Amino acid sequence: MKFYSYWRSSAAFRVRIALALKGIHPEFAYVHLIKDGGQQKLSAYKALNPAGLVPLWQDDELTLNQSLAILQYLEDTHPAPALLPVDHAHAALIRAFSLDIACDIHPLNNLRVLQYLTGTLGVDETQKLAWIHHWLQQGFTALEQRLVQQTSWMGPYCFGDTPSWADICLVPQIYNALRFGLEMTAYPTLWQIYQHCMAQDAFAKAAPEAQADAQSS
Repeated sequence: MKFYSYWRSSAAFRVRIALALKGIHPEFAYVHLIKDGGQQKLSAYKALNPAGLVPLWQDDELTLNQSLAILQYLEDTHPAPALLPVDHAHAALIRAFSLDIACDIHPLNNLRVLQYLTGTLGVDETQKLAWIHHWLQQGFTALEQRLVQQTSWMGPYCFGDTPSWADICLVPQIYNALRFGLEMTAYPTLWQIYQHCMAQDAFAKAAPEAQADAQSS
C-alpha cells in the first residue's frame, strides 16, 4: 500500500485521519503542491493521476484517486473500526454531509482555483480572501443548521458517539478556514466538534503540522 499526500491538502488530510483511526500504515510518498511549480504537474506523477491532484492510493494493481472513493475502499477492505454506520438512513446523512464539504465547499477554495483567481484573473489578495470567506461562510452556515436540526444523531462527533466520514471531512475544512482567518463564533456546533476531534490522537497524528513533509516546506 502506498499513499501520495501533501501536508496541507485537505483531501489528503481526510484520508490520513481514516488511516490513523483504522490503524493502517501505508508507505507515504509526498507530492509538494508548490515546489517545482507544483510536483503534481510533473509527468511522472500525472502518469499515475492524470488529474494532477492529491491524494492518490495504490494497493497492488489498484490506483485510486478521490478522497471519498479512497475512504470507501478503506471501509470495504478494513471494516473495523467502522466509519459509516450500518443503519442506512444514518449512513446516507453522513455521506450527504461529507459531500456538502467535499463537493460544494472545498473545491471553490482549492489551490488551483485560488491560483487561477490571482494569476489568470488578476484578483488581489484582499479579493481572494473575500472569495474564500464567502464560500466558507455559506457552506458552514448550512452545515451548522443541518447538525442543529439532526439533534437525534448528535454526540461529541457530528453524527453520534464515534467518528465518521462527516468528522473526517469537517476537520480539514475548519483547519483551512482557520488558516484563512475565518471567525468560527457563528458556528458553535461545528467548532465544538472540531475541538473535540483535534483532542483525539488519530486526528492529531493526521494534522498537517505532524506530517514528515511539513518539516521541509
